[in-house]
Amino acid sequence: MQNPFDLDNPTAYLRWRNHKLAHAITNTNELIVEINDPRALTAAEYAALLARCQRSNMVIYTTGADPADEDMVRQFGLQFGLDSLDANWLAGEQGITRVTVCADDGQRQAYIPYTDRAIKWHTDGYYNPPERQVRSFVLHCVHSAGQGGGNRLLDHEIVYLMLRDSNVDFIRALSEPDAMTIPERTDEQGVARAAQTGPVFSIDPASGTLHMRYTARTRSIEWKQDATTLAAVAALEKLLASDLPHIHRTRLEPGMGLLCNNVLHDRAAFDDDATAPRLLFRARYHDRIAGT
Repeated sequence: MQNPFDLDNPTAYLRWRNHKLAHAITNTNELIVEINDPRALTAAEYAALLARCQRSNMVIYTTGADPADEDMVRQFGLQFGLDSLDANWLAGEQGITRVTVCADDGQRQAYIPYTDRAIKWHTDGYYNPPERQVRSFVLHCVHSAGQGGGNRLLDHEIVYLMLRDSNVDFIRALSEPDAMTIPERTDEQGVARAAQTGPVFSIDPASGTLHMRYTARTRSIEWKQDATTLAAVAALEKLLASDLPHIHRTRLEPGMGLLCNNVLHDRAAFDDDATAPRLLFRARYHDRIAGT
């Protein structure tokens, strides 16, 4: 099968590009699917969720089920072939992370997801080594913030398409193995995480699918210092700051969740409700959503 992400195969790319633009979802409401029990989807619910992921690599679900727990998120993911959890060091026993403000936890307070501050555009696990690449995740809302905390979402395949249409050399530069480096993280014991150097765009050799590794942070990141790479990064930043119709703006409310193939996303700053602080369950997977 011809791979559309092969830069030496423009015919396959144009065929994929035309299909992608014709089917990609631009109305955020079309991303939303109502389901009953996340633990046991009906055939119709599963088909509706999968169809949106096939078109735009993401779906937002809403459920009136009982309050979620980590096991519910785990059971939901298993139905899409998601089994290999990226059990990061701040995750719980099941490998699922409780994302909430941790003002009294100095360890978590050092990381933006556990604060009420804004988070810039990124894909999850951009600092992971290749063998622990995060290909998908589920984000389930238990309690929303009192104010703020909304997200913007953007299919990484659309970003690839827009950049390739603009200048194919941007894709070449961002696919180089030394395009982006995340410096090492240290703690009182020494090096807690080694520096990670790798591409922004890569193709999975087994499936031929596209993966994107990116963060819009300006600290704790080093870009390859050549003219084409820096021009590509600037073009990407301009794209993310635009009014592109493929950028979805949403806020997860209690009982809502996001299932995706690690699309680009950000988070606005928020003010918490002291009686019910913002809480989301996050499950990151090394698998890609089956059927996409």
